[in-house]
Amino acid sequence: MGSSKKLIEVLTDEQSPHKWCVSLGEEVFKRFFSQVNPTVHKVFGDGSLFSPMLFGKFFDPSDAFPLWEFESDILLSHLRSTNQSTVDWCQTDEGYILKAEIPGTGKNNIEVHVDKGKKVVEISGQWKQQKDSKENVWRCGQWWEYGYVRRLEMHEDADWKHIQAHIYNDIFLEIQIPKCKKGCDVA
Repeated sequence: MGSSKKLIEVLTDEQSPHKWCVSLGEEVFKRFFSQVNPTVHKVFGDGSLFSPMLFGKFFDPSDAFPLWEFESDILLSHLRSTNQSTVDWCQTDEGYILKAEIPGTGKNNIEVHVDKGKKVVEISGQWKQQKDSKENVWRCGQWWEYGYVRRLEMHEDADWKHIQAHIYNDIFLEIQIPKCKKGCDVA
């Protein structure tokens, strides 16, 4: 049985002033994560791209993180030693690559956005539907109760106009961000 590969449209937008405006604090996360909900534990648990504890200490996933300034083996060493990581990234001569397993919360529920004003790539999706609500409103409040996000700063030489995202077998995400060629307009 072969693997299925699907291109994900990378949406380009300026940051909405209301999107991700509610920060996820460590105490709030601890209370939320203490629920006996297997989906919550799968989405936000150890090794998940969307876990606030992914990098060994608490970091709100809705804040942009300078991922490519770190080596994955070093930053994820606490998870690699126990085979818990479902995330990897690297830098090549051609660009930046992120690979992550997406929590099984529904087929192709993942969105990739680029905030071109801040050079941030954002990966998000919903794990629980909001009742009586317009699409994407969940991003404006206590977003973790309905969805997940990871926002990552791009390097100065990242060519955000040519980002590609693919999903394999509905669970493995790969994002490729090419480096700008000499003379490339990154603004």
